[in-house]
Amino acid sequence: MSVQFWLTFNNGAEKLRLPVNPPSISVRSPFGYNDVEVSQLGEITIPGEEQLNEFSFSSFFPEKYHPGYCEYEGFPYPTECIEMIERWRTSRRPARLIVTGTHINTPVTIRQFDYDSVAAGHGKDVQYSMTLKQYKFINFRTIETATGGEVRVLSAGTAREDSRVKPQTYTVKQGDTLWKIAANPNVLGDGSRWREIYELNRDVIGKDPNRIFPGQQLRLPT
Repeated sequence: MSVQFWLTFNNGAEKLRLPVNPPSISVRSPFGYNDVEVSQLGEITIPGEEQLNEFSFSSFFPEKYHPGYCEYEGFPYPTECIEMIERWRTSRRPARLIVTGTHINTPVTIRQFDYDSVAAGHGKDVQYSMTLKQYKFINFRTIETATGGEVRVLSAGTAREDSRVKPQTYTVKQGDTLWKIAANPNVLGDGSRWREIYELNRDVIGKDPNRIFPGQQLRLPT
């Protein structure tokens, strides 16, 4: 089975398998060190923390299928591939890089994407190069201070990796309640937040939050 290069977005809702595999992928795995001058000792090194990996590769988006170098048939046109990658980058949300048969399966940000714009505009094969950087999900929690205030701190646990794009609206279905909608993991994931939905949609729902009907379009809190 050949190696497959995949870029996915929005928890796999959008996927792009590279039509032509890069001949190689460069992985930069830096580690932080601090060199300081100490009186009577001279320069010493203080080990730091592991830094995020960078992945770089180059290939091209073919205009037409060729069995000699294309990995599969039915791939998007070069302009479609470019539009997809640029849209992901502009969203400021992480994508995911997967290289089958290796240890590379990690969320990434698209740091650099260079391509031949002239070729893209004339329906030709498009050469490109790309640099991605590993993305680390973090989680914050709110704690109460001794004076009664609140402060946000990094959670000790590892945050669950969730790069889904949250929907902005919801269409009411048969049997729905505001609590059930809010509890939906693809909406808010917390039933107790039903009142936030109600306050945003008073003009649609009316005075009674228990009376919602199939087909109603509700705005969702961000």
